[in-house]
Amino acid sequence: MLIEKYKVQEANDGATAEHKRRFEFAASTINNVEGVLQKLQDFQIAIPSWALGAGGTRFGRFSIGGEPSNLEEKIEDVGLLHALNRSSGAISLHIPWDIPENATSIKALAAQHGLRFDAVNSNTFQDQKGQEQSYKFGSLQHTNKAVRKQAIEHNIEVIKQGVELGSDSLTVWLADGSSFPGQLNFRKAFQNTLESLKEIYAALPDNWKMFVEYKAFEPNFYSMTVGDWGQSLLYASKLGEKAFTLVDLGHHLPNANIEQIVSLLLMEGKLGGFHFNDSKYGDDDLTVGSINPYQLFLIFNELVEGMDAKGMNHATDLGWMIDASHNIKDPLEDLLQSVEAIKIAYAQALLVDTKALAAAREENDVVKAQEILQEAYRNDVRPLVAEARLRAGGALQPLEFYRQNRVRESLIKQRGLQTVATGL
Repeated sequence: MLIEKYKVQEANDGATAEHKRRFEFAASTINNVEGVLQKLQDFQIAIPSWALGAGGTRFGRFSIGGEPSNLEEKIEDVGLLHALNRSSGAISLHIPWDIPENATSIKALAAQHGLRFDAVNSNTFQDQKGQEQSYKFGSLQHTNKAVRKQAIEHNIEVIKQGVELGSDSLTVWLADGSSFPGQLNFRKAFQNTLESLKEIYAALPDNWKMFVEYKAFEPNFYSMTVGDWGQSLLYASKLGEKAFTLVDLGHHLPNANIEQIVSLLLMEGKLGGFHFNDSKYGDDDLTVGSINPYQLFLIFNELVEGMDAKGMNHATDLGWMIDASHNIKDPLEDLLQSVEAIKIAYAQALLVDTKALAAAREENDVVKAQEILQEAYRNDVRPLVAEARLRAGGALQPLEFYRQNRVRESLIKQRGLQTVATGL
């Protein structure tokens, strides 16, 4: 469904006075508030096509109703989000879940909603209908060359699909690994995977990037062939300058120092992008910032400092995407919350007094360094995020607008109550 601009304007008019008061107070202590607002307007977070329906667990799935049943409806839902927050201007597709029947018409539909196509994602972690070879024992690592060839060809086909849509990057996540000791020769699995990735890499267009995603465990629990950032960095380094590590915030063992990982990958020029979510135990795929918002801020602090040191463009030089699953929440509400949390953490990181922090570090003043970071973190930057959204034409209060206008009820009326999003 389309969000009519006059309705957004009407809702904004009713909240403008309170917003203006809060914004002026928040802006009064910021030296370069216009620069911060511009960066917030420029910063876009891609929405994955697979996160628009109700997720689930191995125990069950609870339909939310009104879920998108095809790619066109998924684009419409992302367009709906973008109309409200003006920060979700890209969609990331998973192939073969979302193969366009007509790339030209799909691109036109996306353009109508102000969307571009972000990274395309391959799928060798499950068998598809009519597939000749099974990925039960891996894909790019498989002992059987025919299985590896099938997985390679799938990734190359995904690249071709992405080229037609105007994408410029491929994300490779592998479920490959082993469940029991002795099942796998680790060195051969690594070598097979590397050789397979080299063939895929060779098919990349000149302006494309390859993101190699890692994960500590699941679905294999004894070993993962791309199990941590070091293994991913090793692959990316061996592949070449177009290969990078992709960080999913949930793909680490408990208490991993993700901000340090991010800093070092950025220093090495091998950080490609992010899959944002939050977690309590593992790959929980929870709403961004719902468990540990301070860690999210610390990650963004390293990102801002590291990107500025390299003269990088915050908005375009890395890939930014949400990767979450919604088993009990309305997916669109969850995504609105996630985008807001990301923008808040980014805004807080932009307010860090970097010169004072550098001086405190040089003096080994641990207390001062902590105070500087927490001063920025404790700033209520929500009025800044809202002002940036307002200037871009979005809603001052996206979630409240969504609920007051009964958007989910409208989607259920259009699509039905018993709907299942493709791919899940």
